[in-house]
Amino acid sequence: MSTNKTDSAQLMEDLRVVVDDAEALLKATAGLAGEKAEHARHRAEESVRQARERLGELEGQMRVRAQEAVKTTDRYVHENPWGAIGIAAGVGFILGLLSGRR
Repeated sequence: MSTNKTDSAQLMEDLRVVVDDAEALLKATAGLAGEKAEHARHRAEESVRQARERLGELEGQMRVRAQEAVKTTDRYVHENPWGAIGIAAGVGFILGLLSGRR
């Protein structure tokens, strides 16, 4: 599940960089004259605006999912403390084995 979160976070960051680059390009070409350039710039500005809105929505959805995962984990740990201790010990043991092999 953490790989999914990492992939999602990386995708969000990549999209943010693309939007920032597009905005920089729009600013750099602001002095270009002509109806076609103005039309292209307007379309690009609209696309950037929509992308920013969608990024905001996705960030909100990711935040809600993360909060739900925290609540679910907290509930599980409170309902099954010994099971949670066993899982944590098992994960620690495996990580210890893996780090010891390096």
